[in-house]
Amino acid sequence: MSRSLRRGALAATAVVFSIASLAACGAGQDAQTLQIKPDNAAAAKGDIEVQNALVITQGQKGEKGPAVVSATVFNNGTKAQTLDGITLPGGKGKVALKPAEGSGKVTVPALGYVVIGGKGNASAVIEDGAATVRDGEVQKVLFQLSSTGGIELEAFVVPATGAFAPFGPTAAPAPAASPSGTPSGTPSGSPSAGATGAAAGATPSGSATGKPSGSPSHSAGH
Repeated sequence: MSRSLRRGALAATAVVFSIASLAACGAGQDAQTLQIKPDNAAAAKGDIEVQNALVITQGQKGEKGPAVVSATVFNNGTKAQTLDGITLPGGKGKVALKPAEGSGKVTVPALGYVVIGGKGNASAVIEDGAATVRDGEVQKVLFQLSSTGGIELEAFVVPATGAFAPFGPTAAPAPAASPSGTPSGTPSGSPSAGATGAAAGATPSGSATGKPSGSPSHSAGH
């Protein structure tokens, strides 16, 4: 198994460059002329073929955050299909699938293809990737197509380093800074309200013998 993993990891490095070239091309070209078959995760069923499938993690040991699925899905048929979902069999993690633009489902055009992963492409984010997949392992991934149905394959899990970096996940945003604990309002009993009123020319609330503006009764209201 370890020998297979090493061979697949080396082949996967070459896959990144083919993905990048595909991402720069239009989907209207003949998909068959664009297919590249490296020694990496690939599977076909009916008119659909999934190639260059990888699971890419954050890339740093112990770093929490999402992971992503990266792949190229080809449609050799004459009718467009939608990629209705990507799942990790066994109930491992939830994969959020989004098209390159807008919302809705990812469409695989007739005689075309769609790239998943990388800037400007559709995305498939494993929300709790750090707790779901580990670098160096092989992860089963199921692609669900509207007409073809499910296509399952085993993808290598690699870190988002080196050539894989452009296709890796975006780091989870840092949590918002906690309040310092200092109340935003005027502290109870603060004479600032009276001082402000005096500076603005406010009329004293009572006679000379009355309560001062910073009286306890005003403070108690806060």
